[in-house]
Amino acid sequence: MAGKEFKCGYRSADIEAIDRMPHEECKKLLAGLSKGIAHPVRIQIVNILANKPDEDRCMCGDIVNVLPLAQSSVSQHLKVLKETGWIHGEIQGPSVCYCLVGDIVDYYRRLLTRVILTDRKEVQASTAEAVAGIGKGHASENSV
Repeated sequence: MAGKEFKCGYRSADIEAIDRMPHEECKKLLAGLSKGIAHPVRIQIVNILANKPDEDRCMCGDIVNVLPLAQSSVSQHLKVLKETGWIHGEIQGPSVCYCLVGDIVDYYRRLLTRVILTDRKEVQASTAEAVAGIGKGHASENSV
């Protein structure tokens, strides 16, 4: 697209907000973002956009040229990525310019870490309670 400059308004994910969110909200956000990259083509699109230099971080028709798919298929994948929060797009004349949401990969990684660590602690606590309960149950059986 020589001679044309496509710029999307910069949007960024709020990584610090994750620590203030209720755990269930983190799980819902993680599930939504995971849905977004639940197809190899969408992972490839995210990878393409993530590896663009900052000054050239938005793509328009170029995405279709990079992938071995019909334009309609690429458009459907872009729609899912947009709906799930991975990318945003702006109309630039006859084209739509797509950009990766700033820090979205780090945001996803932080959500995943928070959910897994919190769930691991909850599972460990539940397991410890269950083991303690079993131990008490055996002690009372032995004393009868």
